[in-house]
Formats: sequence, structure tokens, C-alpha cells
Amino acid sequence: MSMSPRTLRQRIFGRPRDVRDPKIFHHVSLIAFFAWVGLGADGLSSSAYGPEEAFKHLVDDRGGPHYHLAVFLAIATALTVFIISYAYSRIIEHFPHGGGGYLVATKLLGQHAGVISGCALLVDYVLTISISIASGANAVFALLPERLQQGRFAAEVLLILILVVMNLRGVKESVLVLTPIFLAFVVTHVVLILGIVAPHMRALGAVAHDVRGGLASDLSSMSRFALLLLFARAYSLGGGTYTGIEAVSNGIQIMREPRVQTGKRTMRLMAASLALTAGGIILCYLLLGVRPSPFDPADPRYEPMNAILARAFAGAWHLHGLAVGKWFVVLTLVSEGALLFVAAQAGFIDGPRVMANMALDSWVPHKFAALSERLTMRNGVYLMGGAALATLLYTRGNVDTLVVMYSINVFLTFSLSELGMSRFWIRSRRTDPSWKQHIWVHLTGLSLCTTILIITVLEKFMEGGWLTLLATSGSIALCYGVRRHYRTVGRKVMALNQELAPLLERPDQAREGIQPGPAELDPQRPTAVLLAGGYSGLGVHTLLQIDRLFPHQFQQVIFISVGVVDSGAFKGVDEIGRLEASIRSQLEQYVAFARNKLGWAADYDTVVGAEAVAEIERLCREVHLRFPRSMFFAGKLVFREPTWWDRLLHNETAHSVQRRLEFDGLPMVILPVRMLN
Repeated sequence: MSMSPRTLRQRIFGRPRDVRDPKIFHHVSLIAFFAWVGLGADGLSSSAYGPEEAFKHLVDDRGGPHYHLAVFLAIATALTVFIISYAYSRIIEHFPHGGGGYLVATKLLGQHAGVISGCALLVDYVLTISISIASGANAVFALLPERLQQGRFAAEVLLILILVVMNLRGVKESVLVLTPIFLAFVVTHVVLILGIVAPHMRALGAVAHDVRGGLASDLSSMSRFALLLLFARAYSLGGGTYTGIEAVSNGIQIMREPRVQTGKRTMRLMAASLALTAGGIILCYLLLGVRPSPFDPADPRYEPMNAILARAFAGAWHLHGLAVGKWFVVLTLVSEGALLFVAAQAGFIDGPRVMANMALDSWVPHKFAALSERLTMRNGVYLMGGAALATLLYTRGNVDTLVVMYSINVFLTFSLSELGMSRFWIRSRRTDPSWKQHIWVHLTGLSLCTTILIITVLEKFMEGGWLTLLATSGSIALCYGVRRHYRTVGRKVMALNQELAPLLERPDQAREGIQPGPAELDPQRPTAVLLAGGYSGLGVHTLLQIDRLFPHQFQQVIFISVGVVDSGAFKGVDEIGRLEASIRSQLEQYVAFARNKLGWAADYDTVVGAEAVAEIERLCREVHLRFPRSMFFAGKLVFREPTWWDRLLHNETAHSVQRRLEFDGLPMVILPVRMLN
């Protein structure tokens, strides 16, 4: 039996959601545990590549190993996780509606710092998807025969496409599907770390003796400063370990009420799990004598250190003749690889959300703030998936290159956020006696993040760091171009409003010589149906054009408007109610204008929804059933020389509605509102 395109689309992406349903926010929000799965997986999964990157840089310029420093590296890693996590818990308290680094920098440092942080986050979340998929594929394909290694890149592309579809269905649905993978990772890695560390607890004296001996040897061959620089380099280049921490503060909007408490619980879960896992894995490398693979990560023979560690720990286990150790290794690596695929969720959850916040501030096209019928930021999901595919293609999935590209922007955002919070508490020192209790964590976090950022850029600039800085700089320049365009158009719209100001003011007062129109509309008379937005010169200009182009044709009008629920309004039932009240107030002014300034009968109809075109089409059909002689009108901004840039930045709602209504046999006219260049 054949299936209609609409039915097929619903099977793939799920059924539409009703934003007016008071239970909808409960259905799509996440409790702390599931937020830990969906957002914390980004941080926890970094233990697959962050500790390895730090450990393998415990070598000097001559290639001499200093792996005994891993004890201090493990402690420093765990402490850094807790410090940054605690700092972001404080940020969650100050910014309970989310926004993360973009909102923090914008509110506390200004819009220019905000756009830098926002662009850094967008590039970062693209790289979150790329590195998670590439590193996960490395872990899984390490179990497969060499003849199958050629299919790794194709598998990475397929996984990104699958995640795109899952996220178009909705955040909660995608998280529920991936929860078993997350739990499998946690269980296997707890067994791995405790199984290695616990037996060595009885030999702490021998371990401490080896560490002291290694330090004595180091200090006999190099200065203390040189040794400190070597350690700082390894610590900084392992910065990928901390890259998922901010995801929680960015994702507050998808969490269950009370959001601040849910966000802080999620942050505690992620901090504890990441600190113990990352620090524990570094310590395990040292205790079992695991060393980095001699092969390049792009080489099919390359084996991640975590795979070597799992085999060294459990590869020889046997129980009644069964190779249980082999299956444990397989489960550990598969869960690690699969968790990295889960971690790509953070890019699909938070990337579109940051883009939506920037769209509300006119840094990126406004369409990126729109929600789909499934209440997902569809345009953002598409863009993040496409950009991640392009990044994978450019790097061919090389994890070393991706880690460097990834870490730079993370710590740029961290540094700006900590700088903003430090500035906030310094300014509050005269009004808030507790400022000293709070500022220390932000100053400490700022020092750590800035140090890691500077060392990473200097060390890895020529190994991929330049590309991240170039992509971020290009994104910032593009954002300024978008903002400039919107401001230019805004000034022209304001000029139009000023030109029509005498008419716009006091729409409830009748114009001289005009008899106010009747309160009731006649279903048998020709009716103009105008698609209207907020009460402004644009809508009035379009209404006056109808009277000018079709003189004496229409004596009554119905104004139609959809309250579009974008990411700015999708915060609760109260916000939806306020949006609907605002739309009705605007339409009532249009009705008063038509009755008192033109002498027409007038009414309005409105609805609140996520998909503007679909809701407008539905309203138009309903109006046409009540008023069979209706004709539909919409205004559209037009430019003297329109470009692809104008089409991208201004939606095509009018033309989309026109195509749908024409297919239904309903006439619609789009009237131009000229924007002179």
C-alpha cells in the first residue's frame, strides 16, 4: 500500500506537537539524569581522547619520556574539571534561562565579546560532532580486521546523517534511544578503572618511590622551570578533556523545572563522572605501563591508548575456558565508541540553541530561531550536520587535528565567560559583601583557561590551530555583515513608520470625512484577507495599496496573523500566553485602523504555532469557507537589486503561502513594499 509524503515524513520525523498544550513543556524537557546523558555525554566522552593527548605529551624535545608525571597530571585534570564545573554552576545561577558563553559574554562584556564567544561556540559545536564521530569510529574500528578499515569514513558520514534525523524528531526522543549506550560506558569504565587502581593501592609505596626517583632524574638533567613547562604543555594539550563542560549551561532551556536546580544537579553528575574517569584513565596508563601507539591516527594500524589499556587489563581473562576478557574489551570499546556518538548530541542540541539566541539578536539569519512542527530548531540541525560533514571531509577524520581545532575555541569561550563573571563580581564588591566568596573560583578558572588557550595556540598553530582561528574569524565577520544588513533595513522600516505616523497614531479615532465601518462582516461581499505582522507602517502600507489598486472592490477586511513560537518564546505556557495577547493587541489596532481610517468592516483571526506557513494556510482555508468571495494579500520587502543574501536573510513566507493557496485554488496577491538601496 502506498504511503503519502506527509505520512512518510511523520514516520521518519514524528508527529507535530501542539505548542498550546500545557503539558508540552513537561514532555519535551529533561530531568537531571537524562540531561546528564544528553549533555554530560559530551564531557564524559572526552576521556576517550583528552587523557591520551595529555599523556603522550609527557616527553621532552629529545623524545625522552617523563611518564611518572602522570600522577600529578591526573590530579591536575580532576581538579580542573571540578573548578570549571563549579564556575559554570555559578553561571547557571546568574543566567537561569540558559545561553551559556554567548549570553554571559554579551551581558557582562558587551555585544562584541558576545559575538566572538557565540561564533567560537558554533565552530566548537561543529567540531564536537566531528571529533566525537571520528574518535568513536576509531574505538569501534580498532576491533575490526584491517580489511574493513577502509569503510571507516563512510560509517562516520552515515552516523552524522542518522543523528540529524534523530534530532529532527526531538531532543528527548534522541536522548532516550541513546541512554543504554551511556550506561554501558559508565559501568565498563568503572570496572576498568577500579580494577586497575584498587590492586595497586597496596603498592602505593612502590609507586611513590618510582615517582620520586623519576623526579630526581628529571631535575638532574633539566631545570625546574623546564620541567614545569613540560608539564604545563602536556596539561594544556590535554585540554580536550574539559571541552564538554559548558554544554550543561547552554542547555538549561531543555531541562525540567526548576531548571536551575536541575542544571546544577546535572553539572555535579558530569563533573564527578568526568573527573574520576579522565583522572583515573591517566593514572591507569601509568600503573599498567601503557604507552602511545607508534602509528599516526590516520593509519589503519593505529590503536587508541584506551584500547591498549583495556586489552592490557582484561585481554587474558578466562572463565571455564571462555575468553570473557575478550568480550569485556569488546564491550568497553564499543560502549566508548558509541558514547562518542552520543556526545555528538551536544553539538546538535546546543549548537542550534546558540544559533537561535544569536538570531534573536540579529547576528545570524532570523530563520535560525524558528522551531519546526516537532519543536526542534530544524535549520540549525541541518547546518550543524552539514558543517560537521565538511569538517570530517577536510580532516579525513584525523583525531589529533580535530582535538587541536576543538580545544582552542572551547577555551576562548571559557576565558570570556570567566572574565565576564570576574568583572561582574569586582563591580559588585561595594553592593554585595559576599563577592570575595564567589570571585575566587572565576579568577582561578580564568587563569587556568587562559593558560591552556595560549599554550595550545602557540604549540599547535601550524597543526590545525590556524584553521580554527580562521573559521572563527570568518564567522565573526559574517555575523557583522548580517547585523549591518538588518540594521539598515530596520532604519528604512522606521523611516516608513515615520512617514505614515499621522495615520498610525490613534487608530481608534475616525478620519475626517470617514464614516466608521460596521462591526459585522457580510459573508457574501468581497473580502480582503491580509496577512499581517505587528502593527506598523509595513502592514498599513500594504492595506492602503489594496484600496489603491482595487478601488471600490473591497469594503471589508480580515487580518490574519500567526504568533510564531521561536526559541525566544518557547520557555513556558506563560510565555505562549503573553505572545498570543501581544498578537491580538496588534491586530486590534489594525481592525480599528481599517474601520476608522478607511470606513471598512474589519475583523481578525490568529493562532499560535511553530510553523508559520502551515498555520497561515490553515487559517486562510477556514476564512475562505466563511467568506467564499475572499482574496488574500500579503506585503513583502523588495529591494532594487535583490541578491541571494537578501533571500537568505528575509523569509519567503509570503511566496510559500501563495504556492500552497494557489494549489488549493485560492487567489493571493503579494504587494511590494520597496526598500530603496
